[in-house]
Amino acid sequence: MHILFISDYVCPYCLVAKEALRQALEETGLEAAITWQPHELTVEPAPRVDTFHDERRRANYQILVAPCKKLGLDMKLPPKVIPRPYSRLAFEGWYYACDHGKGEQYNDLIYRAYFIEELDIGEMSVLGELAARVGLDKADFTAALEQGTYSAAEKAAVEHTRNVLQPRGVPTLYIDGEKVSIREYTKEEMVAILTKQAEKSAAPAMVCGADGCAMQ
Repeated sequence: MHILFISDYVCPYCLVAKEALRQALEETGLEAAITWQPHELTVEPAPRVDTFHDERRRANYQILVAPCKKLGLDMKLPPKVIPRPYSRLAFEGWYYACDHGKGEQYNDLIYRAYFIEELDIGEMSVLGELAARVGLDKADFTAALEQGTYSAAEKAAVEHTRNVLQPRGVPTLYIDGEKVSIREYTKEEMVAILTKQAEKSAAPAMVCGADGCAMQ
């Protein structure tokens, strides 16, 4: 099973869906190759938004309170980081972490640093400290970000998301090429989604060759 997960570090729904997916995969025992696809909600130099004082966003985020409790996520909805950070540097840091075998650990920590610890993940110094937490060389990590080592790769990925994949919002998930809808953000919902997709993949298909057609 292949999962394409389009997300941004500053999207609360993304972290909840990510944790629900992790727990659902653990419960079902299904194996999945997950591709994380960056999507910047605010692309520099567009003005950053103040989500903390946005009552409409705060009200919308309440749908996540119950799922967070069941999933064990002590998220701040929204976190008191004003304004909301750009995520470009954090994504560039993720590329560095992937190159050094720490991609998933870094990915998970960045979400939690912002939504649980209320850290400004748009700041270079904060990202350096977080990189060190997952066992990366802080000085080398910081130098890579300062030199823009991963700027081109990150920019290309974000442009691909925006211009080719064109998600209406995040998180957006594709499982084996099929877009799936997330409404409840619970482990139970994700188990149902994964199980249904696994059953589809296992179902026999009609294929045709030179000697005729048959189920395979």
